[in-house]
Amino acid sequence: MKNTLLYIIVFLVVSSCKPTNETKSNDSISFPNWELIANKLIERSNLKKGEKVLLISKPGSFDPIISLLEEKINLSGAQYLGTFSVDSIIKPDYWQTDFIKKGTGKNKNELIEYLMNVDLGIMLPGANPTHMEYSAMQEVLKRNQGRTIHFHWAGAYDLSGNLLDVSDEISNYYQDVLLKTDYNELAKRQRIFENALRENLIKVTTPLGTDIKFRIGNRPVTKQDGDASYKKETYKNLIDREIELPPGAIRVAPIEETVEGTVAFPNSVWQDKIVEGLVITFKKGKIENLSADKGEKAVLEELKLAGEAGQYFREFALGFNPLLSIPEKDPWIPYYGYGAGVIRLSLGDNTELGGKVTGGYVRWNFFTDATVIVGEDLWVKNGKLVK
Repeated sequence: MKNTLLYIIVFLVVSSCKPTNETKSNDSISFPNWELIANKLIERSNLKKGEKVLLISKPGSFDPIISLLEEKINLSGAQYLGTFSVDSIIKPDYWQTDFIKKGTGKNKNELIEYLMNVDLGIMLPGANPTHMEYSAMQEVLKRNQGRTIHFHWAGAYDLSGNLLDVSDEISNYYQDVLLKTDYNELAKRQRIFENALRENLIKVTTPLGTDIKFRIGNRPVTKQDGDASYKKETYKNLIDREIELPPGAIRVAPIEETVEGTVAFPNSVWQDKIVEGLVITFKKGKIENLSADKGEKAVLEELKLAGEAGQYFREFALGFNPLLSIPEKDPWIPYYGYGAGVIRLSLGDNTELGGKVTGGYVRWNFFTDATVIVGEDLWVKNGKLVK
């Protein structure tokens, strides 16, 4: 995940947002089943003999998985390097291998060089880009070395975009998704969608008035299909090397000059102020006009602070995982909107996606009631994946 401030906006014509048992299948396995989770992480890694694997984690409730991963990594023929703790005080003794001890105390530039031979980093819950070890590993990826699994066990939101605590119920749900996703079918559908995107105009509309069109041409399309095996020939940008588990989204930075139209936002927060009736019009990928019924000044202030990056359309993303779909009853948004039919129309820096917009500012905007047409084909209707 990019080390920038991410603003999340969502809209759905419903009111309740508490996760319920409806999100769990009847044959759910009670969380935590560390053995099954560890097995799935190793399966998706598809490790080669001799590959060097590093774990980065925050000490806490997921500690039991560390020893299991160590054992399974070594049994696969790969090499377990140890586990960096991102906690400045708590550093479990059994995480402290020689590799970790030698890396402790290095500044960021030294750590980047030290990690250049890591083949796979597994980012476990609690670790994020604000931590030096995590950030250093991202810099390694930017130098076209290695890959990482993002196993955040977070990203649950209510329908207003407020982050939810990951309860036992949500953990049960996430475990089900991780274990029961049909990874082959997910990858197949994402490949079909990518092929459709290449030659066609993409149009996105929403009931509030969004009507925007763009093309992607030969831009990289990142398919978060859960395949964390080494596949050098397919890495086109940073986020191709960052594999999310559980998986689901397909992400692309459209060719900036092709982005034309309007995005109508639901009520949202800009600069800590409520904004209502916001509509932004893009011409050749850049903001041409914006207006709001309430809070327009806050929008203008945020975009001014963002610099040039705040003036540009960033990204189109679409979720494909049916197990992460927004529940019909007592809806909420699982795992960063990776569920089937959820889309993202974002603003700002898109260099991690292979785009041209720089500057660091990123604003994620999720829409759960959009319609997506690719060429003449309807792919999403009112937030439901139909193709």
